[in-house]
Amino acid sequence: MCAAFLAACSSASTPPRSASPVLATTPSATTPSATTPTPSPAASSAPPAVRYVAIGASDSVGVGATDPARGSWPARIAARLPAGSGYVNLGVSGSIALQAGREQLPGAIAQRPTVVTIWLAVNDLNATIDRASYADALGGIVDALVQRSDAAIFVGNVPDLRSVPVYASVDKVLLLVRINAYNDAIAEIAARNPTRVFVVDLFNGSADVVSTATVAQDGFHPSDAGYQLIADRFANAMRAKGVPLRS
Repeated sequence: MCAAFLAACSSASTPPRSASPVLATTPSATTPSATTPTPSPAASSAPPAVRYVAIGASDSVGVGATDPARGSWPARIAARLPAGSGYVNLGVSGSIALQAGREQLPGAIAQRPTVVTIWLAVNDLNATIDRASYADALGGIVDALVQRSDAAIFVGNVPDLRSVPVYASVDKVLLLVRINAYNDAIAEIAARNPTRVFVVDLFNGSADVVSTATVAQDGFHPSDAGYQLIADRFANAMRAKGVPLRS
């Protein structure tokens, strides 16, 4: 089993990083007239700008998508942000939670985000990192963001991976036990700050997310259809907590 897990984890490509050190703003839909002293009703009712930062691994940078820069699930969320918002994707392919705490967390805090998404689990699972160590690493990221930013934090849990092709030879009972242990840890981390940290449930009803049509040809990463479904899960959770995303 360990060999299968490690093989899946090592299949990630050389870690690409975000090329932009600062938030890239989305273009404003309108430019206020210099002769108008007060905002128009339309302008005053416009949704507020969002500073969105994504922390993650290969799925965050779009490995498996036809166009990774635009096709990753964070990029699909960023495309729904209000005009004038900013987006930085700090994801690193192959990253585990411990690495992300060292390499991605400082940059995320420096951006002064209002919204952060985190999806760091599957590489840790593949590397057979025990639940306690994983919880310490992920919890350190989440707690630091709570303490050092004002962001709403959305953390994805682990889908039911048993039908994903790369796990075909893995003991399915043991795999489910480990998935449940990780998901329990994620829920416990979020429960420490329930008004700031929210779990995005990718496990329940995850058959569509891990079907043959939504997994890329490598048998591991999401396809374009898979990335869309993941983006929709995150976007629905974000809207429910007041993040003003377009449909």
